[in-house]
Amino acid sequence: MDVNPADGIADQLELMTRRQQQFERHLADSLSVDPAGLAAMEHLMREGQATPTELARQLTISTAAMTLVLDRLQAAGHVSRHPHPTDRRKVVIIPAADSVTSAEGLVTPLIVGVERVVGALNPQEQQVVSTFLSQLLSVYDEVLSQADAPHGDDPVRH
Repeated sequence: MDVNPADGIADQLELMTRRQQQFERHLADSLSVDPAGLAAMEHLMREGQATPTELARQLTISTAAMTLVLDRLQAAGHVSRHPHPTDRRKVVIIPAADSVTSAEGLVTPLIVGVERVVGALNPQEQQVVSTFLSQLLSVYDEVLSQADAPHGDDPVRH
């Protein structure tokens, strides 16, 4: 019986997806946040700050739902709201330094491990993996663009 290498790749991709989901649950549990709160925190850690509307767009949820997410994050001490520096009508959300430090402590071992694995590949292998992953992302993008968006074209509703 011939073994199709593509089957092994598909199985490994499925396992990778499950591991990523497990890690995100672990991270959310460790920080005592829900999945939307974790997604908001991840964005804030990358960007440093954002308005609630920017976060809602990033998470593809309504601004009303984003307000609830931010209320929970603020109550848990993970974020604070501050006046927008140039627009008095707006606020900016800033992640709490302690929360960022905690999250970074949880994520750093994974980042270091991935960097170690990628660094062990020669440039040609890195290119093959990069091309493969780019093509997979394109498949996801294509499928998602054809799917009906649950909230219409604009996920941020006022």
